[in-house]
Amino acid sequence: MSFDADSLPDDLEGLRAFALKACTDRDAALAARDRELAEKLRLAAERDRVQTQNDRLRHLLKQLQRAQFGRSSERLDLDQLQLGLEDIEQAIAKSEAEVDKIDKPAGAARAEKRRANRGSLPAHLPRVHVTVAPEDTNCPCCRHPMHAIGEETSQRLDVIPAQHQVIVTHRPKYACRACEGTVVQAPAPAHLIEGGIPTEAMVAHVLVSKYAWHLPLYRQAQIMLTQGIAIDRGTFAGWVGYAACELTPLYTRMREILLASAKLAVDETPVPVLDPGRGKTKTGYFWAIARDERPWAGNDPPAVVYTYAPSRSAEHAQALLANYHGIVQCDGYVAYKKLNENRIALAFCWAHLRRKFYDIAKGGDAPVATEALARIAALYQIETTIRGQAPEIRRAVRRQQSEPLIRDLKGWLEARLREASAKSILAKTIRYGLSHWDGLTRFLDDGRIELDTNIVERSMRPVALNRKNALFAGHDEGAQNWAVIASLIETCKLNAIDPQAYLTDVLTKLVNLWPQARIDELMPWATAAARDAEQRKAA
Repeated sequence: MSFDADSLPDDLEGLRAFALKACTDRDAALAARDRELAEKLRLAAERDRVQTQNDRLRHLLKQLQRAQFGRSSERLDLDQLQLGLEDIEQAIAKSEAEVDKIDKPAGAARAEKRRANRGSLPAHLPRVHVTVAPEDTNCPCCRHPMHAIGEETSQRLDVIPAQHQVIVTHRPKYACRACEGTVVQAPAPAHLIEGGIPTEAMVAHVLVSKYAWHLPLYRQAQIMLTQGIAIDRGTFAGWVGYAACELTPLYTRMREILLASAKLAVDETPVPVLDPGRGKTKTGYFWAIARDERPWAGNDPPAVVYTYAPSRSAEHAQALLANYHGIVQCDGYVAYKKLNENRIALAFCWAHLRRKFYDIAKGGDAPVATEALARIAALYQIETTIRGQAPEIRRAVRRQQSEPLIRDLKGWLEARLREASAKSILAKTIRYGLSHWDGLTRFLDDGRIELDTNIVERSMRPVALNRKNALFAGHDEGAQNWAVIASLIETCKLNAIDPQAYLTDVLTKLVNLWPQARIDELMPWATAAARDAEQRKAA
């Protein structure tokens, strides 16, 4: 601060006032400078946070691009990509939390937004009420007791960690004092593992952990050990085997029901199986048949049944669909083409043809493949408008809107085939489409047929996840047990049924000699129907 010496006051009081003003001005200037510095630091921190977040998002974008367009050897597995997304989202949340600690208004705004968007928690969950009252409820002015005039409530989701308990069953004996030797005792209830320690609920928990959530038995044993419960993997395996034996009649009946359906989607996927004689693994196959009538408002509930076979040969496809009469939707694998044409009509999958064109187009500079993708996309766009409609409505719309596109597409493909090199991948892809044309266009005449086999392909994902976590099945018989249990669990998922509760109930009923004549009542969709009826009754 500069000043003219001649302007200084001559008296003591004036000098004192001048000095006080100078100090005040200096403090104000310092405070302003500090605020400016703090604001710069805040802006720098926000800039660094945004830059860090942008770097993470760019990294994610590169991952997505590699997963979508990279070479097959570089493409990310979908589950690996999910893990990457989790890590990035966690890192972003940590950055936001650090900013919230520094910038209270920003934290309050984020909390308010979170509060507005979190939705409601399910009504069926039990509520534990906690009241947070002031320590002193007397009036701070007059000290008279105050009365409640309202309250604010909030709900947060809590968890009680999985707890194991011991069921102690008492069976008292009764004797008559007058009649010697007369003793009455209730019979012991039947158990899945007679003489063993697990309840049916415990066995169901092991099954669901392994086949629904892909947790191998040895890992389950490790988790149990941390809770002081020492049960080895082999014991768990024994429980699974007993359960598979008990559930097999239910699985067999479910397969019979599906084979009576008007339309099925079929697919197969490899699964490694240990080959003890050679000390290595061999390749077996899970074959799946799936039913889903929801796209055409059918009455039969969705379901999937897996079957294990040691190979992919046509004989297994024929055995899988022996005596089946109806529509089979599948890919172009040659084994399906050997099925009996008198009782089975094949509908091929447009998604497989589209995938072949996509593999060509992703390399760039592929106008024919790109246009083919656009033409196929137009068919799918029509399908979105009729999903869930009755078969006759779907057929009428397809005849009016899809059939002209199909007719044009075939002529266009034939023209492009004449122009393409005979040995090129493009020519091979076009020939694949034209050679399967009857099956690809069968959907025009039947509203029950979908454009693709996505229902059964989605059902193969859990098999792939289990395969990734368990590495391989230990034996052909073990792979079939896998098929039995996975069929019931995945059908539960398709019908929005909790597989843990379902398997507990079903195993308990089966070991207590549930009549075979009423086995249809144990199907997952029957459980779903009973649940829906109870909910309607309660409403």
